[in-house]
Amino acid sequence: MPLRAGVPGTTTAALTQLPLTGRTVVLVHVDREERRGALSPDDSVTIADAATLALTRRLPLVVVLASSGADVHEGVASLDGWARAAQAVAGCSGIVPVIFVTYGLALGGPALLLGMSDLVVMTPEAVAYVSGPTAVARLTGLRLTPDQLGGRHVHLRSTGVGALVADDAEHALDVVADVLGYLPDHTDDEAEVWPVEDPPTRPTPELRDLIPTSATGSYDIRRVVAAIADGGHYLELRAGWAAQLVTALCRVDGRAVGVVANQPQSMAGTLDIAASQKGARFVAFCDSFNVPLVTLVDTPGFMPGKDLEWRGMIRHGAQLVFAYAEATVPRVCLIVRKAFGGAYIVMDSKLMGNDLCLAWPSAQVAVMGARGAVQILHRREDADTQSRLVDEYEETYLNPYVAAERGYVDQVIDPADTRSAVVAALRMLATKRERIVARKHGNGPL
Repeated sequence: MPLRAGVPGTTTAALTQLPLTGRTVVLVHVDREERRGALSPDDSVTIADAATLALTRRLPLVVVLASSGADVHEGVASLDGWARAAQAVAGCSGIVPVIFVTYGLALGGPALLLGMSDLVVMTPEAVAYVSGPTAVARLTGLRLTPDQLGGRHVHLRSTGVGALVADDAEHALDVVADVLGYLPDHTDDEAEVWPVEDPPTRPTPELRDLIPTSATGSYDIRRVVAAIADGGHYLELRAGWAAQLVTALCRVDGRAVGVVANQPQSMAGTLDIAASQKGARFVAFCDSFNVPLVTLVDTPGFMPGKDLEWRGMIRHGAQLVFAYAEATVPRVCLIVRKAFGGAYIVMDSKLMGNDLCLAWPSAQVAVMGARGAVQILHRREDADTQSRLVDEYEETYLNPYVAAERGYVDQVIDPADTRSAVVAALRMLATKRERIVARKHGNGPL
């Protein structure tokens, strides 16, 4: 059913069904062939009306966008129209899923709309920036092509704007349909439960040999995600950005689940500004649409460095803390190996309010690693004594049982029982409900 079908311009909108799954959405399309997708006031009103329809009908909003920006021929009225569109899209946030597809230019105001959405799918031709190469060259003297400044590779690896990739605009709608398969239509609903063909109690003996014998050895945490997920299938979001943290959607026991996992293969799984932002955004996204969270922990801590501290590591690290603290969905934490210091706390520890904390026997829950602790506590001892004390510290403290005695770990499990333990936890928490304190909104760090 088209919306504002008689209004001329670059933008069309309709209540329609996605071709792959038949999922009903409000679909907006900005045609780049018409005046390079420039948005007139009428075009912006069409976007705003489509967002309002999505909100009132409680349906996902999907915007396929390629736009050179506000139509300069319309003057300031184009800017006013864009503001109306931005306000309407913001009104959908946290109530219905908002997914943008960019298949060409997204410049100026339209580029900011990408940052307001829940997820962005980008095709190879996608280019997005607020200030173009000419302005950058004039101010900084640095000459860049549009692709170098804001091409798809930039947003997939450096900015985190791009969450998923597609071959073209048509394929992008199939990608959107895949994502929406894990989400409900709106925040007052739950995602569809699928029939389960993968046995809930399927053993995962392959995980017993996953952890390297060396404390500094790496492995791919996605093997744990695949072992937990039904059929081993999962959809990783923002895979190229902040690779030391994996964020993925999957199904466990037929139910949609969001996974946040430290990745030892990248930067040893340490948390920095980008990883904190990535995790916080994903946790808030899952919580908005009632998707339970499973957190897999293996991190030695926050990445040290003057540059990170000066850029606001405190503020950005707190974003992840705030997101977990606000989340009311079922939350299961599994400590796989290292869980040290402040990073242990922010990765959905028991004290952050997770509902169930599991651990493998290889888990190490402590303020810091053995060597660092010994160098602080016994810094005057000789090297041989320190080496002996490191071994003693590891044996005494670097295990999950001390934390379990204090109630910080609910159960130490065999890695071969990982899937069945997670399934049991999520089944137990399926009816979890929390009363949300009435307030305008939180004032978390941005």
